[in-house]
Amino acid sequence: MPRNIIFAISILPAVLALERTDNIGKLPALGWNSWDKILAAAQAMVDLGFKDAGYEYVILDDCWSIKDGRDPSTNRLQPDLTKFRAGMNGTADKVHSSGLKFGMYSSAGTQTGASYPGSLGYEAIDAETFAEWGVDYLKDVIDTCLACNVDPNFDSVGKVNGSCTDQTPETEYYTWPSSRPFCATGFPVDGVDYSISKTAQRFKIMENALLEQERTILYSLCQWSVNQVWTWGNETANSWHMSNDIGFRIANWARVLEILNVNSFVLDYTNFWGRNGPDILEVVNGLSLEEDRSHFAPWAMMKGPLLMGTDLTKLDQARTALLKNKYLLAFNQDNLIGEPAKPYKWGQNDDRAFNSSFSAMYWSGASTNGTMVAMFNPLGSTISMSAIWEEISQLEAAGRCHVFDVWTEQDRGCIENKMTTDVVSHDTAVYLIASYFLRGSKPDI
Repeated sequence: MPRNIIFAISILPAVLALERTDNIGKLPALGWNSWDKILAAAQAMVDLGFKDAGYEYVILDDCWSIKDGRDPSTNRLQPDLTKFRAGMNGTADKVHSSGLKFGMYSSAGTQTGASYPGSLGYEAIDAETFAEWGVDYLKDVIDTCLACNVDPNFDSVGKVNGSCTDQTPETEYYTWPSSRPFCATGFPVDGVDYSISKTAQRFKIMENALLEQERTILYSLCQWSVNQVWTWGNETANSWHMSNDIGFRIANWARVLEILNVNSFVLDYTNFWGRNGPDILEVVNGLSLEEDRSHFAPWAMMKGPLLMGTDLTKLDQARTALLKNKYLLAFNQDNLIGEPAKPYKWGQNDDRAFNSSFSAMYWSGASTNGTMVAMFNPLGSTISMSAIWEEISQLEAAGRCHVFDVWTEQDRGCIENKMTTDVVSHDTAVYLIASYFLRGSKPDI
């Protein structure tokens, strides 16, 4: 029998949330996602304590199938047995034997990004295949240029919803004509209902096929923020890419800042059962420890999926502790409060100023353990920063607050009106602030 699901109105802005009776998808996914060394990653997740910290998904990215095509008699995808000698069933079994869950990558186009077979037109067969293989998580990508032929004859009306003629919505779905083709700009066009696009429909076909299986498969879609995916993604999936890729194997500080900036403006679309995905965690892939903290802390506080994209065997003690920080993970996985942290003050920029290299500096969010406050320094030198209680909506009525340092796990005591600290270049200070911590104790997490 198909898996039971519930479609319910969420507090997300005008979006139907995809809810399941088994609670899979309510909270952000925690795990590892990369292109290679999947079994070594699964073992490292256990050995380094990530499984015990709550990380559970091990997700294989592109290039796992035979590139030449599908089985000619069954039309099924064929795993590359030179790379995965046990096949996908055997690989999934090995991951499951570690107490972890197994995830895979597919494409909603004709081909994947690396030109392996995609699922377009084969959604029912592929969903059945994934379920039989023991897949628990599916990352579904539209590599747009491989989905169909690019339309070379763009005109100003009716051709903004993708790079292809068969992705074009009828013009009555526009509130006004637009002169910008989507594929040319990389940005959505105001006034278009992207939920009726061919792109959205393709993802929906795969989701419906997954729901027909007896196995629950958490569905995550990826089209790199195009077509305003945050406005309709939760009708189909439990997470969606809200940006382009963060990088490939080498961390890019500029991309961390760009993604942080973009997501700060669309966080109203993240809550229980559906969330923006700011791409994988590139901790230890070239950033300083301070930059890694400013990468991980907002990713956790924005309540997107936390999927490590690094060679776990290369993690040092400091990065391992960072990725297992129980206070940030508890905020991300809060089972009672689904709303993410958001900027409450931009700092040196005007509030709500869109700046891809200089994101908001002051963030706060409610949790069952108190208000989490982060102060981010994107500048090139150490600065003094203050969290002022009356500026923080969760604390504005408070005169004295108890402060707990999330990094050092030290009780800072009861502080009146504001918390001031020096924050070094590219670092982020993070505190839990409440009125009920006993002096000298730690939050009960």
